[in-house]
Amino acid sequence: MIRVRFFARLREALDCEGLDLRLPPPSSVAALRRHLLQEHPHWAAHLDGRLLCAVNQEMAHAQTPVHDGDEVAFFPPVTGG
Repeated sequence: MIRVRFFARLREALDCEGLDLRLPPPSSVAALRRHLLQEHPHWAAHLDGRLLCAVNQEMAHAQTPVHDGDEVAFFPPVTGG
């Protein structure tokens, strides 16, 4: 199982805090994103390439591997002022 979490305005836009995937894990963050878009095509405008992601609470990129038991978080870029 892979736990997927959404944060900040992304969570609000998707109206979803997260979900658990009980299928063979996608091989990478990019593959996971593609899977999410196949299952939820109406999320396309929100799951764009500008999002940041973390795997097991460590910053990740599109090619970062994803394994069974991992937590993958997506969140918008953070700015401060």
